[in-house]
Amino acid sequence: MVDTPDSRSNPLAQGQGMTRRQAWGLVVLVAGAVFIWMVFAQWPDWLNAILISKKAFLSAILNGLTLAGLYFLVASGFTLVFGLMRNVNLAHGSLYLLGAYIGYEFAEWTGYWLIGVAAGFLVLAVVGLVMQILVFRRLEGQDLRQTLVTIGISVVAADLMLAYWGGTTYQILTPHWLSGAIKLPVVTAVRSNGTEVFLVYPFYRLIVLLSAIVIGIGLWLLINRTRIGSMIRAGVDDRDMLAASGVNVHFVFAIVFALGAGLAGLAGVVGGSALSVAPGEDIRYLLASLVVVIVGGMGSIVGAAIGALIIGLAEQIGLVYFPTYGVVLTFVIMVITLAIRPQGLMGRSL
Repeated sequence: MVDTPDSRSNPLAQGQGMTRRQAWGLVVLVAGAVFIWMVFAQWPDWLNAILISKKAFLSAILNGLTLAGLYFLVASGFTLVFGLMRNVNLAHGSLYLLGAYIGYEFAEWTGYWLIGVAAGFLVLAVVGLVMQILVFRRLEGQDLRQTLVTIGISVVAADLMLAYWGGTTYQILTPHWLSGAIKLPVVTAVRSNGTEVFLVYPFYRLIVLLSAIVIGIGLWLLINRTRIGSMIRAGVDDRDMLAASGVNVHFVFAIVFALGAGLAGLAGVVGGSALSVAPGEDIRYLLASLVVVIVGGMGSIVGAAIGALIIGLAEQIGLVYFPTYGVVLTFVIMVITLAIRPQGLMGRSL
């Protein structure tokens, strides 16, 4: 065997040490084992003293996961429009809030929550289609103008929604089959008489998390395993070549924009059912979408999922253990990500 510079400088090639990927894999494996122990084992008194209680810790984790699911539903549409198509749509939060109001009206009018969900998606998909045709198609490649125009749209939309629905906080009621709580197979404490206390958690929040997982898998398959997904990616990389092959690029991009806006409307109804619908939620979820896309990486569905998971857990864990500084955690994570990996965790290097 002939020694090469790579084999002399690579410890693994000489049978020594481990690669960086193996080291990180070992760290993840150990962290996973510790986490599983913390979930299913009975905590000693010193651990309860440090982390308040096992119930508080597990509730923070579950709240973080379900919030991450909601953030992903919002950010998935944003990453399609902003990260993949390179359209700067700072009215995305307004689409979320408008979808929530539309879903509330249809759910109250018909008495069916699922009709409200469908209405939030379909109506906002049409709104997104109109925005793409009237605004973004005329401002292709003009990032600054897109930014200014969509900021103006968001301000006008916020005032119109405030004028029509007022400053009242609305709650979209879920059907009975989604209401209530379920007992999870996780013991949080043991009473003095030996009775085990199991963790109880709202059923609807778990459905939000499951819905985010299903939609995320569907979007990934659409972008990476279908013909329309290949056309979308080709249109982003070389629009002229795709148009020369006979594909209607404007039609493809309009459909993608409509899908992104529809997902924002869907997230509005889902989020309004889990939390509430009120003025100001548009700004909150626009900022959340920006942070998720920046951390996860532009144009990556997997990156959006990872970014939403990190931000959701950071917010809820910070709320429980660092209430004074919890709001700062998400921006600290964003700054660290930009400093270490500017393209995001799963983004492509430019």
